[in-house]
Amino acid sequence: MEPMIEEFSEYIVFVDESGDHGLMTIDPHYPIFVLVFCILKKADYIGILTPRLQSLKMKHFGHDAVILHEHALRKGTEDFSFLNSSDKKEHFMTELTQIIGEVTFHLGCVVIRKNELKENENPENPYHLALEAGLIQVDSFLSNEGVVGQKMHLLFEKRGKNEDGELKSEFRRLCEKNRDEGRVYPFDVVFVDKKANHLGLQLADLLARPIGLSILRPDQPNRTYEVMEKKLLPHLLAKQDGRDLRCFP
Repeated sequence: MEPMIEEFSEYIVFVDESGDHGLMTIDPHYPIFVLVFCILKKADYIGILTPRLQSLKMKHFGHDAVILHEHALRKGTEDFSFLNSSDKKEHFMTELTQIIGEVTFHLGCVVIRKNELKENENPENPYHLALEAGLIQVDSFLSNEGVVGQKMHLLFEKRGKNEDGELKSEFRRLCEKNRDEGRVYPFDVVFVDKKANHLGLQLADLLARPIGLSILRPDQPNRTYEVMEKKLLPHLLAKQDGRDLRCFP
């Protein structure tokens, strides 16, 4: 008898963050923690996003080994030093923004205001709060799409043995909590090495900070956020127990 082949979801999720999730020291210029959940159909990831980002890299760098990293891109450091030329930066950012706008994906996000969270008597871990809220959003999306019973992988960038172990433990706790409440999360976690040059995680990295800036400085020009705003999961799906799960507290 042949072994049963498990059916996988047609969707895949890439998770990344912006800001430090610690509460001991809070950056006054960026006092928030952002966690994004970028949901793509695997066919769109393989057939559309991947070749378009590779073509962008080939055109501007001559190879596709460079890793698109929001911080280095914004600061014009490392491989992105050529962006110190305003004309080249504008041309590159226009093409990158166009790709983000045209590729089909859905975006769950959680923004935690750390100063307000810290005022609580026993504040919860911002990362754990964001993870729980994000899983609720992703699960709501799957339910609305009629996708049930198929395993879906969530990819995270490796942060370190202890951090990854803590995240995995919290993930399992949330899955058990959900099961006890009569609902089963079809999720599994995959940790990806930072050097893997993973295009899905690079996309998520490019999206996290613009979301944070849209909260902190809503009047500041933010063209990346403008093209991705329509991809945000409906706000009503981000409600649980009367709390706004997109923005804590």
